[in-house]
Amino acid sequence: MLDMQKRLTNFFYATISLPSTAMGFALCIQISALSWILSTRFNLQIHEIGIVWAAGPLAGIFGQVIIGLISDDSWFWGGRRRPFILIGGTLAALMVFLLPRIDVVSQMLGIGNILVVAVIIALTLDLSINISFNPTRSIIADLTPEGEARTRGYTWMQTISGFWGVMAYIIGATLGNDVLISVGAVIVLLFSVVPMFFIKEERVLVKKVENAVATKADWGQLMRIYVAHGFSWLGVQSMFVYTYGFIQQKLVAPGLTQAAADAQSGQIIAYSFAVLNTVGFLLPALVLAPLARRIGRVNTQAGCIAIMAVGYFLISQFARTPMMLYVLMAVVGIGWSAIVSLPFAIMSDKVDKSRMGFFMGVFNLSVVLPQLMSTGVGYVLKDSADKSTLYVICGVSLAVSAGLWMLVKDQQNAVTVMSPAASH
Repeated sequence: MLDMQKRLTNFFYATISLPSTAMGFALCIQISALSWILSTRFNLQIHEIGIVWAAGPLAGIFGQVIIGLISDDSWFWGGRRRPFILIGGTLAALMVFLLPRIDVVSQMLGIGNILVVAVIIALTLDLSINISFNPTRSIIADLTPEGEARTRGYTWMQTISGFWGVMAYIIGATLGNDVLISVGAVIVLLFSVVPMFFIKEERVLVKKVENAVATKADWGQLMRIYVAHGFSWLGVQSMFVYTYGFIQQKLVAPGLTQAAADAQSGQIIAYSFAVLNTVGFLLPALVLAPLARRIGRVNTQAGCIAIMAVGYFLISQFARTPMMLYVLMAVVGIGWSAIVSLPFAIMSDKVDKSRMGFFMGVFNLSVVLPQLMSTGVGYVLKDSADKSTLYVICGVSLAVSAGLWMLVKDQQNAVTVMSPAASH
């Protein structure tokens, strides 16, 4: 074990946070740029873009569950998590680089259908991220002792990943998505690969079973959590994928050239999600954790989700200028801050602790299956003359989620809020 690992220095915590940050950064690039590129560069229709985005959830269904289980019992290239982080990070960086070059890849492969190539690149990107996401979170648990040190590790991960996620959107808004993609490909590669040379994994994981509390999975409660969380992600994913259509119809200034209109819509998207994610990474530690200790995690989760639903309804009716959209995105960010932090803590109380990797993978299904279902929203919007219908759909989905969360029992009031860096 390296000296900084033994002493648990701040540099060590920052180092082990970078791989997860790389995957989060890649996701932010995908969210900020993918729909915009497919619409403005390759002229795909809104329902076709939904098909491209569906590739990600399909990858997530298999990626996190299978890779998480495999990495628990494997060892090569000097680690159990390292190989998957190196492979996934390298592939993710390459796919990010190829996002604006789908037409070039199409020509190289001799495939005339841009949609097919876009699906291949999106699928490979999401599969790469999912190969790495579970190991990037698991390695923090592997290399930190239980208790305060491990909590500190995940807090560092949350803070660093959240900061760089916001930076991704700011780069896209100020310098453009092309610069974001170029810079992002480098960041994803460096943050994935370089840290692996500064940390050392142990061949044998020491499990202090004598201190563990044997628990059985409460499947009844878990199913309530999965369904409630699923409705949250149906609304969130629909927002990520189709907001560009709402912005192009409602917020882009009239009379602009096509190039200027495309640039403005890309900038508004980037600033909107920058606001959303700034609230999302600041609130969990500063606000949600103290609030959850007072009123319970489930009540906090349900309340934040309800506020998010209200924010969506307000966007559908009143967001007719970029500034109003940014203000209301801050309101929506309250729910987003809960979605990326509290459900994991709630879920972890109700599972067999000896099979946490398995249950984390199953929990991910409550994210990726709704993401897959959001493809249908694209077909609704295709036939809708008013794209603000998107935010009505999102609001209804989040309102249902808030009601379902109230059916979940909270087994303990104390909580340490940890974010899995925008789980996917």
